[in-house]
Amino acid sequence: MRVLVAGATGVVGRQLVPLLRAVGHEVVGLSRSPGADVTVDALDRDATVRAVRRVGPDAVVHLLTAIPRAIDPRRIDRQFALTNRLRVEATAHLIEAAPNARFIAQGLAYAYEPGPGLADEDAPLWESAPKVYAPVVAALRDMEHQVARAGGLVLRFGHLTGPGSIYDEHGSTRQAVLAGKMPIVGDGGSVMSFTDAHDAATAVVAALDREVGGALNVVDDTPVELGEWLTAYAAGLGAPAPKRVPAFLARLLVGDFGVAYMTRLRGADNCRARLRLDWRPRHASFAAERA
Repeated sequence: MRVLVAGATGVVGRQLVPLLRAVGHEVVGLSRSPGADVTVDALDRDATVRAVRRVGPDAVVHLLTAIPRAIDPRRIDRQFALTNRLRVEATAHLIEAAPNARFIAQGLAYAYEPGPGLADEDAPLWESAPKVYAPVVAALRDMEHQVARAGGLVLRFGHLTGPGSIYDEHGSTRQAVLAGKMPIVGDGGSVMSFTDAHDAATAVVAALDREVGGALNVVDDTPVELGEWLTAYAAGLGAPAPKRVPAFLARLLVGDFGVAYMTRLRGADNCRARLRLDWRPRHASFAAERA
């Protein structure tokens, strides 16, 4: 199968490309960054359509994002503006260019409406999201609608770990924890579902061979409350124990979304991906591995 990987130089793309080749697929990487097989700005509709049609892929994997290395939760609307466009506009361009190809796109498994228990794929996305995060959720919803209309599949990844992520050796979260600058806000009650980048890649490979549409949560087996995880993570790094900061005080520093991120995120259930893709995460618990 000829597979076009849009976003081949990203955190998941770097894991996916060699894995696809190892199992016998012909891979063409697309990115705006040098080093890809096809260098194009996916927001340029005409250039993207021409480039993709020249490739003639049997499948398109859409992993395009432009997420900064360090997130400022007070300005996430501005920081994610380009990623939002990639999720909306680039999705449309790729589908237009390869309407008969198998289409798989990267979504998020931690943008669900807060609620009790783990979210399955039928749970709604975050309708009451803080104002600064609302454009991110709107772009995700638009992308998923486009992919569904094309008969494709959205793989909703959790908080990505592995090389190039915010948790790697030079990642912003790891560095903040080492410096004692990542506190537990309020009750630290957000439930974290992680996804190792290699596990994300194996899910894509599995999905290429199965006629599965809609959306699937591709996350680890062990969601964990943020307060519990952050305490264990800091201890595992030999970092200072995280301080506790009341939500009202943290709101002055990180805004409504920063507080919601630490206190209200809902974890995700991976049962449907396990069943429909016959997929299992090799990294079943980021929390346990890093504790």
